[in-house]
Amino acid sequence: MKTFPFRILVSAGLLTVVGSLHAIGENASAKTNFAPGVTLDALVSEASEKNLELNFYQAEIAAVKGERRTSTTLPNPEASVQVGNKNVHAGGDGLAWSVSVQQTFEWPGRIPLRKAIANRQIHLAELGLAQFRSALVGRVRTLGYNLFAAQEKAAAAREVANRYQSLREVMVQRDPAGLTPMLETRIIEATELTLQRIASESEAEAQTALLELNQLRGKPWEENVKVEKPDFAFTPAPDLETLLAAARTNNFDLQMRRIELEQQGFKVSLAKNDRYPAVTVGPYFSQENAGPREQIIGVGVSVPLPIFNRQKGSIATQEARKLQAETSLLITQRGIERRVIEKAQLYQSKISQMAKWRTDSVQQFQEAAALADRHYRLGAVSISTYVELQKQYLEAVQAILDTKKEAIEANQELQRLTGLEFSLKQTESKP
Repeated sequence: MKTFPFRILVSAGLLTVVGSLHAIGENASAKTNFAPGVTLDALVSEASEKNLELNFYQAEIAAVKGERRTSTTLPNPEASVQVGNKNVHAGGDGLAWSVSVQQTFEWPGRIPLRKAIANRQIHLAELGLAQFRSALVGRVRTLGYNLFAAQEKAAAAREVANRYQSLREVMVQRDPAGLTPMLETRIIEATELTLQRIASESEAEAQTALLELNQLRGKPWEENVKVEKPDFAFTPAPDLETLLAAARTNNFDLQMRRIELEQQGFKVSLAKNDRYPAVTVGPYFSQENAGPREQIIGVGVSVPLPIFNRQKGSIATQEARKLQAETSLLITQRGIERRVIEKAQLYQSKISQMAKWRTDSVQQFQEAAALADRHYRLGAVSISTYVELQKQYLEAVQAILDTKKEAIEANQELQRLTGLEFSLKQTESKP
């Protein structure tokens, strides 16, 4: 009977020593795997310079500029030469030849219309490049934070799982006496399995974000990145009317739909202009040497028949396309307004939720979980309290990281939809 307290003290001492050795091993491993961190702004800057898809949009601008030059250039003049022998009865025979040069002239107003259509196409290509750059910045910033959040969740899950593992290893080595120690061991084993799964899922999520981030940065897929802790100052977005007005003016999709509508109007005018024929004009010269020399100099004019091509089918087609463009503009505007309202409400709800947090919430939960671990090893804390504190620590970390991630995603989408820059400024990280 007297040896029972002594056994408790020995067991508690062994648990404490093993836990301390495990913590030392974790710290050593963390120092070994230490890598310098990269800020989100650095990732955005790198992607903006090295993203491979930028070449596609830049080449598209060069291509449509080439099309504009082609659309405003008159067809090359055509030269024709005819050479033969002419025989005249009672007059002899001799060389007969003629040469002519012809140039086709478009009906007045047709080339300016084609140029206007080509200019709108260049504007569309430039808007496409600007839209891609804006989407790239938002996506890289979001992916960078997703990577950081996944790494933090995985680290927290591994931290708690390692605590359970060290407890399980010691408790399995000693022969648990009684029902309660055996059940506590099973609780620890089951919780450890769950935590290992959570950590693996978080690591897989981090790997997915890393692969896409490396692709956008133009880096090899296997390159590892450690994102520095981003501390953001979340401030309220402008009022809803300001956001909607900015979206109607600045949104890339709406600008494209407006330009396409203008372009389609020019195409209708061009189809109507095509009713009138192009005229081919050119000088010609001919000479015959059969008998007395004859020379003819003149100007030729040719037009297609019938002279007036009604182009009813083409005009009807282009007018229908214009109606489609008008409808597309209206549908796009309503869809963008709906998305602006949704993202503004979501962003406001997230920053309202974050305003209620204590700045040191995660640290307090982490310290409480570590304190519960130490005291459970000493027998001063029950298994239910121990498990609950570890669980709450993990859930708090996940809730805070996920809420910030959702706020960043909503903020980036609002900026992309409205063309405004607001509410998300990175501050210096606190140690």
